[in-house]
Amino acid sequence: MESIFHEKQEGSLCAQHCLNNLLQGEYFSPVELSSIAHQLDEEERMRMAEGGVTSEDYRTFLQQPSGNMDDSGFFSIQVISNALKVWGLELILFNSPEYQRLRIDPINERSFICNYKEHWFTVRKLGKQWFNLNSLLTGPELISDTYLALFLAQLQQEGYSIFVVKGDLPDCEADQLLQMVRVQQMHRPKLIGEELAQLKEQRVQKTDLEHVLEANDGSGTLDADEEDLQRALALSRQEIDLEDEEADLRRAIQLSMQGTSRNICQDSPQTSGTHLTSEELRKRREAYFEKQQQQQQQDPPGHPCEKPNTSSGALDSDLGDAMSEEDMLQAAVTMSLETVRSNFKTEGKK
Repeated sequence: MESIFHEKQEGSLCAQHCLNNLLQGEYFSPVELSSIAHQLDEEERMRMAEGGVTSEDYRTFLQQPSGNMDDSGFFSIQVISNALKVWGLELILFNSPEYQRLRIDPINERSFICNYKEHWFTVRKLGKQWFNLNSLLTGPELISDTYLALFLAQLQQEGYSIFVVKGDLPDCEADQLLQMVRVQQMHRPKLIGEELAQLKEQRVQKTDLEHVLEANDGSGTLDADEEDLQRALALSRQEIDLEDEEADLRRAIQLSMQGTSRNICQDSPQTSGTHLTSEELRKRREAYFEKQQQQQQQDPPGHPCEKPNTSSGALDSDLGDAMSEEDMLQAAVTMSLETVRSNFKTEGKK
């Protein structure tokens, strides 16, 4: 594909691009084509003057703009035809009755020139393959032999005029190279307008993305190190919060245990305003059981054993004195749990 000469569209110089793509080189310039157009205009003026330079038709012809070129760079079919005559080439209308009677298969031709309104482009065979050399494309488009006839028929349906180029085209490097090798085209070329629109859209999207990044971060980018640092700080804050919660829980349990200890001291049996030790409780229990045994021995035989005449308060006191250390420990644990639950409820209300 690189060896194929392909001029891309510049302004309205499609006639120049069409001729140079056909001949595979920079054979014509706008100046040369303008010279041919002026020569054609002069020939037409001379023919009109034969009817009299004072005639109305002649004066009207002089006032009209040239039909062979304009300021935009457009050139007529007469200019293209005269330019090709320099190289011994002739144009024949493809759908003319004279050519259709020849019944020539399009793939047996060498090239075509296509025109629609003010646009011209070339379809040419290079080596053994056909190529669409339209200057509006980003590059040559490969056309298969089976698709060529359908392609030309489609152009005719769209209103194109198609001309067959007759004669020997000048030798070119691409034709010689493609006689030996065949090319494959993975992606069809796009129209230049489509490519420009796509590039413009990509630039707009890139600009919008940069603006978004700049709005989120002054630098427009966020380094990986900064992201890692932010994640580390977030995890650290979570660990600190967890440690604070655990510390609060430990303080609450400690306070509740202190309150429980005070409650146990207040609720435990008192003797002469002092707290009884476990040893004193053991001695009192032994004294209580010895006293009961002595009373049972003093009762006469045959009389039912009577319960000691003690008041309920004294009994409760003795029973309280008789509490084992295990019972007291169990009571302390129960009260501690109740106090903890009470403290948690109070903290929750706060």
